Amino acid sequence: MSTPPSLSERSETRPDAPARIQQHRRYLMCRPEHFTVSYRINPWMEPAKPTDTAKALAQWQTLYDTYVALGHEVELIDPVPGLPDMVYTANGGFVIDGRALGVRFRVDERRGEERPFMDWFAAHGFEVVEPVEVQEGEGDFLLVGDTILAGTGFRSVGDSHREVADVFGREVVSLRLIDPRFYHLDTAISVLDPVAGPGGVDRANIAYLPSAFDEASRRILQERYPDAILVSDADGAVFGLNSASDGYNVFISPRATGFEAQLRERGYHPVLVDLSELLLGGGGIKCCTLELRGTR
Repeated sequence: MSTPPSLSERSETRPDAPARIQQHRRYLMCRPEHFTVSYRINPWMEPAKPTDTAKALAQWQTLYDTYVALGHEVELIDPVPGLPDMVYTANGGFVIDGRALGVRFRVDERRGEERPFMDWFAAHGFEVVEPVEVQEGEGDFLLVGDTILAGTGFRSVGDSHREVADVFGREVVSLRLIDPRFYHLDTAISVLDPVAGPGGVDRANIAYLPSAFDEASRRILQERYPDAILVSDADGAVFGLNSASDGYNVFISPRATGFEAQLRERGYHPVLVDLSELLLGGGGIKCCTLELRGTR
């Protein structure tokens, strides 16, 4: 959780940076008790490269403890043997106002996760909507203010964007990913600010990796988020954007040093958590964090 003093000294907050406000978050996580890389479904996974389950557990525990120490609630779903990617709970659904849209994975290796997540939502009081189209939850759907940004190009299909709009009754903006390393939207965009500030004031903003998107999507992002933080390819390549934020604290990889400096300049507080072992499966902080909005 600590921040290197030298970087803090170099990266002062800009005088025009607005005051950032921490807001309470409720997350769903899954202990990586069965984590390993036994198949290849994204460019990060190399089955021939050994993985260390104990190290993955220790790193995950640090993230869990960090959330709790900062006042956030963390719910847990039980890991299932034979489903090593359940740790990436962001792919298990998309939840707004107590309604949970389940997922339909594109890859067969993860299809077994679909029912456990929907069963968990139902058991915890959420209204569960079984999906029709192929989509991978909060991996490709991000709530920014009142708008849902929706990714396509590798995993979720375009028809799922119409489905999520119908389920939640919100504007959905489609964005196309073009770099296979960034196969989910949450690897190329980080939602930084609260959905709403005090009094319902919408201050939502993002950081993103321009090179991960096609030209049309870059134009959309530039028009909608002129104050967005543009992150370098180097910081994107270490999954710097696969981060979580409570509006003040931004939980990021310690290797994304440029992004860390950019966050400090804008008045955010970067919280550094190393999930290098879980990156071997193609997931980082956000992948391990599904936001639960609404009903307990």
